[in-house]
Amino acid sequence: MKKLGRNDMCWCGSQKKYKSCHMAMDEKIAMYRDKGCIVPDHSMLKTAEQIEKIKESAKINIAVLDYVAENIRAGMSTQEIDDLVSKKTAEMGGIPAPLGFEGFPKSVCTSINEQVCHGIPSTQEILKEGDIINVDASTIYHGYFSDSSRMFCIGEVSPEKKKLVEVTKECVYLGLEQVKPWGFMGDMAQAVQDHAHANGYSVVREIGGHGVGLEFHEDPWVSYVTKRGTEMLLVPGMMFTIEPMINMGTHEIYVDEANGWTVFTADGKPSAQWEIQVLVTESGYEIISY
Repeated sequence: MKKLGRNDMCWCGSQKKYKSCHMAMDEKIAMYRDKGCIVPDHSMLKTAEQIEKIKESAKINIAVLDYVAENIRAGMSTQEIDDLVSKKTAEMGGIPAPLGFEGFPKSVCTSINEQVCHGIPSTQEILKEGDIINVDASTIYHGYFSDSSRMFCIGEVSPEKKKLVEVTKECVYLGLEQVKPWGFMGDMAQAVQDHAHANGYSVVREIGGHGVGLEFHEDPWVSYVTKRGTEMLLVPGMMFTIEPMINMGTHEIYVDEANGWTVFTADGKPSAQWEIQVLVTESGYEIISY
């Protein structure tokens, strides 16, 4: 990357001079880099214009999950959930990001009980009283991406499953509280795992969050099992997902060999996941999609 002079136009496209835009921030990043910290490059930092366009995508993603929340019920198939997502996304001018992504065959992921993630909607899979399900929706709108997921309890669920769902959501928001400029990704991860472990649960290690906005999956990869003060430096403009997968039993998982997608807990015990899309700001964070 060409080294910018103080009076050159800033790399972010603001049409401001570098000295009055991102120069001070870049100097601060360089200071952390010189200390041996992992730091983001400019490709991971969203500009103001990009952020506004990503927010338009997120409006659709949030509306889609609201629509699912209004209609999900015992007795419906997971394919019907996929139909709801396809319908609402199209009505609002978006495109479901999962459809065709690396060969994924549906518009949304529906993961029930011991399914950790990447469940494929099916006419054969019927929701029943007592199930818990994660619905993971992702949207493309005018080339910009949003991504979030919610858990749903179908009818009356057991106290054990209800607690897992509630604690998993608490993990997400305790992690979110640690998202601050010039902190570290590991600060968020430590808060997530501490709360999960305190409640007797485990955190999936192999699958994490990701950068998002200009692509479906971008750098950085986001772990929830690392330590405070480690991993990538958090810098204003970074955007990523907080989406820990919390298991009632072991953290160990396996992928369904038959479809190559659906991830299950190794011990057959339930798993839960909530996902939010987050922007690091000058003063803390902003939730983009939920």
